[in-house]
Amino acid sequence: MLTTLIQKEIMHHILSVRFIALLLMCALLIPLTLSINYRRYSQNLTDYQESVKRERTEAEENPPNTPDPNTEVSKFFLKPTPLSVFASGLEEALPTYLGMTRNGVRQGSAGVSQASVAYALGNLDFLFIVGIVFSLLALLFTCDAIAGEKEAGTLRVNLSNPLPRDVFLWSKLIGGYIVFVVPFLVSFLLGLLILVGQGFPLGELNVALPVLGLTLVSLLYIAVFFAIGVAISTYLDNSKTALIIAFTFWVFAVLIAPRGAFVIAKLVAPTRTQQAVYMEKSALHNNLTKDKDEKIWQKTALAFDSGGSIGLDLSDPETQKRLDKLRGPIEEEFRQTFQNRADKIDRDYQREKDRQEQVGEMLSRIAPTASLTYFAMNLTQTGKLKRDTYFQTGERYYDQLDDAYFSQISDDALSQMLQLGSRLNGESETEALPPPPPLTEPSLSDTVRRSAVDVLLLCFFALAFTAVAFLKFFRSDI
Repeated sequence: MLTTLIQKEIMHHILSVRFIALLLMCALLIPLTLSINYRRYSQNLTDYQESVKRERTEAEENPPNTPDPNTEVSKFFLKPTPLSVFASGLEEALPTYLGMTRNGVRQGSAGVSQASVAYALGNLDFLFIVGIVFSLLALLFTCDAIAGEKEAGTLRVNLSNPLPRDVFLWSKLIGGYIVFVVPFLVSFLLGLLILVGQGFPLGELNVALPVLGLTLVSLLYIAVFFAIGVAISTYLDNSKTALIIAFTFWVFAVLIAPRGAFVIAKLVAPTRTQQAVYMEKSALHNNLTKDKDEKIWQKTALAFDSGGSIGLDLSDPETQKRLDKLRGPIEEEFRQTFQNRADKIDRDYQREKDRQEQVGEMLSRIAPTASLTYFAMNLTQTGKLKRDTYFQTGERYYDQLDDAYFSQISDDALSQMLQLGSRLNGESETEALPPPPPLTEPSLSDTVRRSAVDVLLLCFFALAFTAVAFLKFFRSDI
């Protein structure tokens, strides 16, 4: 009986105009979007390779040897991921590189700074199509599943026969879901074939598994909105009213709730800007440098029984050794003080950002769209995990440069005179800088573990709304 009713429901949807609209939208929208986004990824990858090559060439031709604490002596570039074809996520909003200066890590311009208008209009990618377009279509498919039957009077006729209500409702859910997801899967497969033809590395395991996971979570997300549509339909007797209620729910759940959560988070947990933190560390560096210079000149004046360094023979090796011995403890004290205070500034700022983001994520998860977005971005390596790994790797690279290069540079005037004397004597103080480390991607198991809460929430939404629909349908007086 259930199979017969499912077949009847499938034929009912296939013969409708909305199925034709769904089929055309799937066949055109998904493959075209994937193809366009792969071309964009290819261009971003080319830009990344050219930037790295240019940076290496400039480093070989003009080795870093500057006393300016704000000069970028090296850059750590962000490599685009091929899975950004499916979800752009945070990748375009991240800085294209991290510049290494003695005052700390300075962020380069973000990709969206060159296309701010396009970014404001939103990204058209697979995640957008599933999260926005197909969630609305799923509600439109199901909002009149029961209400339409009530309005036409066919529901009373069907249930007057020995037909269990649960079987009838399951046929509505399963039949409509099959009709909906088959065009979706076929068009998605067509899009993947086009990507492979363009050179997309789908055969690699670290790419194929996330694509499979993205497909499964998309099917689960569509099931959530099917359950929501059926639940709304069971509470109403008029299909037009059900359509209005379903659309209102969609606007709140998909458009308002995820974005409004972070607006509330900014009010509940405000934070400083990145530029304000960088300026604070720059001011700290300048103040400590001034104090250090005064200490060095005082020590020098006392040690040489003169009014300063005037009259000193800076080319004399013995004089240089004595000056280095005087400057060493002061330089180390300055370096440790600056490092400790700068680390405290960074930790405070990071705590502020983490708290604000946690509040926003917690509030946004009242809507299933947020869970889909977080999980999809983590799977495609364009989300929070990628961002955190990028900045953490940049900080580790800065620590390497600090040990190998920055700690050897002094800002006091006497040191600059010594360095000038060394260069005049043909002595080079510049050493090769350590190369930027590779950006390691989080493993798939780690990604799934961190995103488990989002998958569980989607499962909960699907089961909860399905249960609501069945309970209401069983208690309805038809």
